[in-house]
Amino acid sequence: MDVEKETKAKMQEGIEHFKKELNHLRSGRANPNMFDNVPIEVYGSQMRIRELANVTTPEARQILITPFDPQTAGPIAKSIEKANLNVQPMLEGNIIRIKVPPMDEAMRKEIAKQGKKKAEDAKVAIREVRRKSNELVRKAKADGDITEDEMKKGEKKVQELTDEHCKVIDELFSAKEKEILTV
Repeated sequence: MDVEKETKAKMQEGIEHFKKELNHLRSGRANPNMFDNVPIEVYGSQMRIRELANVTTPEARQILITPFDPQTAGPIAKSIEKANLNVQPMLEGNIIRIKVPPMDEAMRKEIAKQGKKKAEDAKVAIREVRRKSNELVRKAKADGDITEDEMKKGEKKVQELTDEHCKVIDELFSAKEKEILTV
């Protein structure tokens, strides 16, 4: 049944999207992905930091940004400052050094709450895929393409996939929450 393959692929897309969302949540450590959504105004257009520089983490609480073009160091630092990420970029010649401050308890809880919301949103997306897949199975039954038993099997398989993918989301969130709340 290719409804099953399609369902699995769409649910997997949802999980991949959720993983990216989790990577953008700040934890207690320096994470180069925290700047992925920062737009930088250079060369007359908006660009992403990965298009302009190497981003590395030499230490647990430090990020080093090395621009490919030294002239972009200033605009990169200004954009990071404006992004309101609670970090202070320091321009050292052509390199930008960022010390990531430790998070206080309130900030940790707030970020964990944001993560929980993202997990719920991901589960809603998975359940929406389930709904659409079940509609396809029922339509196939209504069109006479499959029997009642095949429809029931199809719906059961879609539900199993839904449960499986929701469990993965819960596991990913639990791991991230632990990382966020660990001092």
